[in-house]
Amino acid sequence: MRALVISGGGSKGAFAGGVAQYLIEKMGNQYDLYLGTSTGSLLISHLALNKTQKIKKVYTSVDQNSIFSNTPFLIKRKHGQDNISINHFSVLWNFLKGKKTFGESENLKKLILNTVTEEEFEELKASKKDILVTVSNISLNEVEYKSIHDYSYEDFCEWIWISCNYVPFMSLVQKNGCEYADGGFGSMVPIEEAIKRGATEIDAIILQTEVTYFNRLPSKNVFSLITNLFRFMLDRIERQNIRIGKFEATNKDVIINFYYTPTVLTTNSLIFDKVKMERWWESGFSFAKYKNEELNQIEP
Repeated sequence: MRALVISGGGSKGAFAGGVAQYLIEKMGNQYDLYLGTSTGSLLISHLALNKTQKIKKVYTSVDQNSIFSNTPFLIKRKHGQDNISINHFSVLWNFLKGKKTFGESENLKKLILNTVTEEEFEELKASKKDILVTVSNISLNEVEYKSIHDYSYEDFCEWIWISCNYVPFMSLVQKNGCEYADGGFGSMVPIEEAIKRGATEIDAIILQTEVTYFNRLPSKNVFSLITNLFRFMLDRIERQNIRIGKFEATNKDVIINFYYTPTVLTTNSLIFDKVKMERWWESGFSFAKYKNEELNQIEP
């Protein structure tokens, strides 16, 4: 059984899309199992349908308004760099409405429903492929994996949305009596789950460099402090997921093909820049091509 695993990474998901496009269209890889966390969960349904051009068009055209119904921060470009700060009015308005987070991401939910049609959902559900999205159950302190075969169209689209909700900047969702948030808080790279479900070969796309190339700049405000703290936490979770995945793979003779980003794409994956994301998609495609051509040259 072959599995495709895509990690979380916000706007960097465009790079993962390019890698996956090459693996599917040029390498001809066929997958039985698709697992995604956060931004990865947005990609996997369309990849399972072989509709890479459709999801590419979506990924390379989104902006902040496509994601946020209430944006909690302001983005200002200075000396070629994007600087973020709190949008005090939006945050205050959210709290006055009784919300528990700084911002809301209802627009992303609408985008998912508009992008994944009910006909496509039924086609996937009728297939032998399994599509799973990772969510964090905050109430029960557990990571959960939601399979397309267990839910209705609207429910599964909502689980995809929940998997992407990077609280406290995006929506905190109450469902089935529990509070849910971004799957990356519990499992950034669900390699172990793929192995548990019978995968014998895994293509794992990691939206992070294999080696840390930079030190974070000092926090300029409370917003950048929170994002730096969350990034530190998620980096540690990601590296732990990879270590556990490698350990499980070694014990069960599972092959893992890793695709890390070769360079640092961005230091804030909550910024959705159409021009950059289009470039990242193309660089992901080129990187997968280069890596596989290099491997073919090494093999006798």
